[in-house]
Amino acid sequence: MLAARLHGPRDLRVERVSRPGAPGCGQVLLRVKATGLCGSDLHSYLDARIGDTAIGGPLILGHEFSGIVETVGPRSVDGHFQPLKPGVRVAVDPAQPCGQCELCERGHPNLCAHLAFCGNYPYGGSLCEWLHMPARSCFPVSRKIDDEAAALLEPLGVAIHAVDFAKLRVGHSVAILGAGPIGLLILQVAKLAGADPVFVTDKFPWRLKLAQKWGGIPIRYDLEEAARRVMKETHGRGVDVAIEAAWAEESVTQAVEMLRLGGRLVVVGISGGNRLELPASLARRKGLTIVMSRRMKHTYPRAMRLAETGRVDLHGLVSHRFSLRRTPDAFKLNTAYADEVVKVMVRS
Repeated sequence: MLAARLHGPRDLRVERVSRPGAPGCGQVLLRVKATGLCGSDLHSYLDARIGDTAIGGPLILGHEFSGIVETVGPRSVDGHFQPLKPGVRVAVDPAQPCGQCELCERGHPNLCAHLAFCGNYPYGGSLCEWLHMPARSCFPVSRKIDDEAAALLEPLGVAIHAVDFAKLRVGHSVAILGAGPIGLLILQVAKLAGADPVFVTDKFPWRLKLAQKWGGIPIRYDLEEAARRVMKETHGRGVDVAIEAAWAEESVTQAVEMLRLGGRLVVVGISGGNRLELPASLARRKGLTIVMSRRMKHTYPRAMRLAETGRVDLHGLVSHRFSLRRTPDAFKLNTAYADEVVKVMVRS
């Protein structure tokens, strides 16, 4: 089968590899239909690592995906604890928690001590034609959700989890730093939760145009001092919640500056340099609560309802589509932020 494998920084090759065999107990063999490129994929592509996890050999990238169940192993039940059958279209949670460690038993599978995760070394991802997954990671989708929308339930779940951490109430003011796909989904979910106003910062005007379309107040941080603008708009008070959804670098400092006394900072972005820096004295004087958001947990049913009812616009994020054979071109375009890219979708 074809697979896009990363061999080193910016060294992504579409190669022929062995097709997976019959699935084991509790597993299914999936035919991958669509994979969205994520910011964490871009980190891996650029640096051959993400955080402190280096890629130790050729790795199939990709984790935002949907597929069709081709073969089912014994005792395979889906994410709703129902038997899976061949031919079913599914959205797939790329996380594969053990279900037995302390954090799993406490209801935090996203913090599993033995987590396997698609596209994170040494576990292969979805930029291929077929792969094995635990049946419990698969969530059947209705005809109202097509293959691309099903793949985007994963980043939507990340956005829902971040908003859960934000503890938003109706009328809370919010600043979202970064208008990439995650930031734009956080914006949509925050508006559904009743947040107002919601400021959104970015340097790309086409992304801020989408933010404005979905109810955000756009701020180009490369043209004006974003924190000063937010403080002016809030009459010197600052926002109740700031959600960092960029690359967790100078944007964290900006978030601290935007927050009110006693405000809440939720960090979703992944730092390219694997460091988190903020003005400690200012954060301390403001008495901020700082929360690090790790992916998501128990969000797929909610994400599916939002997609089915159209309360969140998933298709509006997709700006580019590539075939699996052209995956290297997709990464080159995305990392260059060329051609007004927002979300790139790879079809297998």
